Amino acid sequence: MPVTLDNKLVVALSSRALFDLEEENRVFDENNDSAYMVLQQERMDQPARPGVAFPLVKKLLAFNGDGRHRVEVVILSRNDPVSGMRIFRSAEGAGLSLERGVFTRGRSPFPYLAPLGAHLFLSANAEDVQAALAAGYPAARVYPQSFVDAERHPQELRIAFDGDAVLFSDEAEQIFQAGGLDSFQHHERIHARRALPAGPFKPLLEALYRLRSMAGAQMPVRIRTALVTARSAPAHERAIRTLMGWNIEVDEALFLGGLEKGPFLRAFEPDFFFDDQTGHCESAVSAGPTGHVMSGIRNAG
Repeated sequence: MPVTLDNKLVVALSSRALFDLEEENRVFDENNDSAYMVLQQERMDQPARPGVAFPLVKKLLAFNGDGRHRVEVVILSRNDPVSGMRIFRSAEGAGLSLERGVFTRGRSPFPYLAPLGAHLFLSANAEDVQAALAAGYPAARVYPQSFVDAERHPQELRIAFDGDAVLFSDEAEQIFQAGGLDSFQHHERIHARRALPAGPFKPLLEALYRLRSMAGAQMPVRIRTALVTARSAPAHERAIRTLMGWNIEVDEALFLGGLEKGPFLRAFEPDFFFDDQTGHCESAVSAGPTGHVMSGIRNAG
């Protein structure tokens, strides 16, 4: 029988998402890929420092700790294959069990999301993220400057999601943009019992919920999810009813009514937070790893 990733949670991410390669990337930007390759080869035996997605990957791989293959993490990178050797060495040195990687030397790697069946794609490259979202995959542009602490709450994986244009479609956001807050609140009140259409990150939330249900209470890491949204009452009801209709539970729901998200996320301490608005992302980077979901009307044009 061929090897398959069916029924696994599959995360694909770039080298810069997993490791801090910002210095090397500056060499690439200021020179060319040949200079970058030389630097990576010179540093072949120098482990790269943890990057923005390192805590997420570390904790997800713990779900394979009992010998059952529940999670697959794949490097999907514009790096050249030789530079990819350093990435695998750095992963091994950090105790991350990674087996698979795709290295495309400057070409967009997003077409490989389909054969992988990826539930999430993380990259610092905006073009690749936009292409992945357009193809229907949950994807986010990582903020390399995010606060990273892979050692905090080691027994819990915490992931926070914005609502509109992330877990849900941007249908309601379009109402807000066109008519303002009063129109938005009125629209959401009269449609409170009609589920919101799914947004780009519903498949990831579903996959996390399945993983939590499949893994059981004996796993060394538990999953805790949060909805962190600018919605407030009465617009909260439609969001909650939508999740109920999907038969998915979140552990926390923060309806902030436009308050800055950063202070609340610092209290939650996420291993990753996803939002479609750059302002919220910039507020969140001091709280933990952050990804910009480049979808919806806020990111049009």
